Amino acid sequence: MQNLDLEIGPGERVLLLGASGAGKSTLLHGLAGVLGGDDDGETLGELLVDGRHPAAIRGRAGLVLQDPDAQVVMARVGDDVAFGLENLGVARDEIWPRVREALDAVGLSLPLEHATAELSGGQRQRLALAGVLAMRPGLILLDEPTANLDPEGVREVRDAVAAVAAETGATLVVVEHRVSTWIPVVDRVVVLGSEGGVLADGSPSDVLAERADELRAAGVWLPDEVPWRAPAADIGPRHPLLESSALDIGRVAGVPVQLGIDLQVDAGRVLAISGPNGVGKSTLALTLAGLLTPQGGRLAASDRLAQGLRAEPWRWRSRELLTRIGTVFQSPEHQFLTGSVRAELEVGPRALKLGEGERRARVDELLDALRLDHLAGANPFTLSGGEKRRLSVATAIATRPRLLVLDEPTFGQDAATWRELAKLLVGLRDDGVALVAVTHDEVFVDAIADDRFELRPHGGAASPAASAAADTTATSGVADRRGGAAR
Repeated sequence: MQNLDLEIGPGERVLLLGASGAGKSTLLHGLAGVLGGDDDGETLGELLVDGRHPAAIRGRAGLVLQDPDAQVVMARVGDDVAFGLENLGVARDEIWPRVREALDAVGLSLPLEHATAELSGGQRQRLALAGVLAMRPGLILLDEPTANLDPEGVREVRDAVAAVAAETGATLVVVEHRVSTWIPVVDRVVVLGSEGGVLADGSPSDVLAERADELRAAGVWLPDEVPWRAPAADIGPRHPLLESSALDIGRVAGVPVQLGIDLQVDAGRVLAISGPNGVGKSTLALTLAGLLTPQGGRLAASDRLAQGLRAEPWRWRSRELLTRIGTVFQSPEHQFLTGSVRAELEVGPRALKLGEGERRARVDELLDALRLDHLAGANPFTLSGGEKRRLSVATAIATRPRLLVLDEPTFGQDAATWRELAKLLVGLRDDGVALVAVTHDEVFVDAIADDRFELRPHGGAASPAASAAADTTATSGVADRRGGAAR
């Protein structure tokens, strides 16, 4: 980020937009005083909050990071929310009422002693926000605060933030690619240019209406627009690669989070798994990917996928999984192993002992397709959230598996990179790869998914999800969303 001239007044509510990698997260980190240590050695120009260097008044700003895992510091939910209050020296008799109030505000209805390690990604996102809201900062900084939340959670979080800002008079700066969520509660939109500076600045109506063509060209999401729709998959005979029956799943032995799941994953189709936060979607994804052992029931790969191995994917070795099942974790950082983007993409091909020429060809193709070529030498951990997500998808694709399991694959993407990622995934589908995507991205489900599978929140069997765009029925858990007969 460079050449930025920007002034935000007290009490303003600002939606900060821009292409992936434009510097939105960097700006928030600078405002929070956590960029470049306690000095301004990494900053040219001047960045002030209340007329002072942000690092000198830490506590004045509350920052919710793009990666909620990086913000959980305590073992129990209540203690985690109380942590910031204790550091601010809030009186003990005031701390716990504020902790409960903040948890209620973000819709995290769990006991204070609930283990933070057992929270889903969406629940951790709510927890991080509760910790910030409890501190009642004068400047609230939110980086993709609703990216991993179900639709109801998105509304709850937005309304909670708006209520706290209204009650306290706090200034709000929120980064979110999906602008329609925040337009009702902000009074200003600022768009950062990909080459530096401010591309647009003004009221939501002025910026989004009068500059629509310019913003669209820059990759900015516009309300109610879909960047691209996939053509329907071939609805001929289905070729199952993976099937479950009466499947029980869980991460802790003897503690299932879902029971009795009947599911079929077909070659050449995109299956979207949806449902509220905390119902076990990520656990199901990891189980289907062979990374968690089922707690009951049956999960079996077809001969077409197993290719001579036994049917149970969780019994396969890591190298055997490489060309059979690829996995994209909810947190991209959890699968980074090396010091550069190029080296990261070479990990899988090297494990397959591919020659240098083939490795380079695969890596170059993915770098270009996902707009990462200019970052080939960068450390993966220094990328923006959207860039990390695209890299994590690319690492799974690099070994060309027959089944790809992705957890929130479109997190952090601007409209342009969302479109390129979607086209890449649909291209894999058309080549016969089966894709399973855990997602809260309803645009993705509507535009790309061929089938949808919804998990209920009350621990029983999974249920079919009706399509809002087509008349669907289902007899065994999976609804066909794109014109084929339901199973």
